[in-house]
Amino acid sequence: MSSPSRHTRRRVLAGLAAVTGSGVFAGCLTGDSADDRDPTDGSTAPDTTPGDGGSGPESPGGSNGTGPDDGGRGDTADCAGASVHEGYAETRVSVTTPDGETLGSVTAAVADTAETRRTGLSETACLPPDRGMLFVYGDSQALNFWMIEMSFGLDIVYVDDEGVITSIHHADAPGPGESGTEQHHQYPGTGQYVLEVTEHWTTERGVEAGDVVRFDL
Repeated sequence: MSSPSRHTRRRVLAGLAAVTGSGVFAGCLTGDSADDRDPTDGSTAPDTTPGDGGSGPESPGGSNGTGPDDGGRGDTADCAGASVHEGYAETRVSVTTPDGETLGSVTAAVADTAETRRTGLSETACLPPDRGMLFVYGDSQALNFWMIEMSFGLDIVYVDDEGVITSIHHADAPGPGESGTEQHHQYPGTGQYVLEVTEHWTTERGVEAGDVVRFDL
C-alpha cells in the first residue's frame, strides 16, 4: 500500500500533467483516421473505434487473469504460462510512479498496424495476468475502443506520447444478448499508445492517471 503522502504527490503530478497537456482526457469516440480507430482494448470490435469495426477494450482476450487479476473473464489460471500472440513482436512494459517506483509489468504483444489494432485481443483465447497488448499509433489522437467479440473484461490504459497515462477504463465483457458496441461498452480516450491488460490489473497495483508506462519498440 502507498502512503497517503505518496498518493497526494501522485495526484498533484497527474493534475499538473493535465494542465500542461500531457494528461488530457478526451471525449471523442473516434480516432483521427478511420483506419486506425480501435475501440480500445483489443476486442477487434472492442479494440477498434467506431470506424474500425470495434475491438473492444483490446479485443476479447485482452485482459484475462485469474481472480482479481482475472478481471472476471473466467478461469485464466489454466492460462498461466500459455503461449499467446505467436507471430507478434513483443515488448516488456512496466508501469511506474512519476518518481520511478515500479507498480507492475507485463509482456505485451505489439499491435502497430491497422490490421493488428483492429483485431486486438478479439482472437485471443486466453490472457494471463502477466500478458497484455500494446497498441501503437503514429501520434497522439482521440480514440475509442469497443468490447466487440470480447469474452472477458479488460483494463484499457490510454498513454500519451511521453508515456504518461491519461486515462484508465475498466471494461466488462458484453453480457448475454449484447454485441459489445453498446454505448456502455465504448471507452474513449486520447493517446499515442493504448495498453490492454486483464481487468482490474491497474486497480490491484495502484496504477493511476499520471503514472508512467515504459517500454522499448
